[in-house]
Amino acid sequence: MRTLFFATLFVAGGFIACSSGTAQSGGQTAREEQPRLPKYGPTWVEEDTVQFQVSLTDSEWKNRLNEVQFHVLREKGTERAFTGEYWDNKKEGTYYSAASGQPLFTSETKFRSGTGWPSFYEPINNDAVLLVMDYSYGWNRVEVIDSKSGSHLGHVFEDGPQPTGLRYCMNSASLVFVPKGENPQKYLPFLANATDD
Repeated sequence: MRTLFFATLFVAGGFIACSSGTAQSGGQTAREEQPRLPKYGPTWVEEDTVQFQVSLTDSEWKNRLNEVQFHVLREKGTERAFTGEYWDNKKEGTYYSAASGQPLFTSETKFRSGTGWPSFYEPINNDAVLLVMDYSYGWNRVEVIDSKSGSHLGHVFEDGPQPTGLRYCMNSASLVFVPKGENPQKYLPFLANATDD
C-alpha cells in the first residue's frame, strides 16, 4: 500500500512539473484566462478547423508508430518525467516529428529545464509547430502540435531562458533525434516512401 502511495505521488508530481499552466480559481473559468505568449511565432489554431497534410487512419498510425509513440502523439498522452530517451541528450543534431518526419527543434535551442522532459526555447522555424489552447484537467495550457500531422508533441510555458523566455516541454516519444550530418531516412524509414510529407 505504501509503495502504491509513493508511486501515485511521483506520477502526480511529474504531471504537475510539465503542467505549469494556470489553474481555475475564484469566479474565473479556465477559458477566461488567456496565456501571455507572444502573438508572433507559431500559429495559433483551433485543432478541429485544420486540414493536416499527413492524415492517416488509426490503423496506419499504429503501423508507423510504436505503442508509446501512438499514445503520446495520437492520444495526447504524456510520458513520465526522466524516462524518455531525449530528456538528457546532449548530442548535436535535429529533433524530427516521429509522426510526420518534419524537423521540429535543434540541439542548439535545447536546454536543461530540470523537468525530466526535453525542453527547447524555440522551434526550428515558426511553421514547424502549431499552438492550441488546452483546457484539460482544469488547467490553461498551450499545447504544441506537429503542423503537418496535428500530432501532440507537448506544451509550451513562459518560464524558459532568453532569448524567447519560452519552454517547449516535449515528450521524447513524439521526437526522433537525428545526429548532425546523418541522413534522417536512417532514423525515419517512412520518409523514403513519402511523396509530399
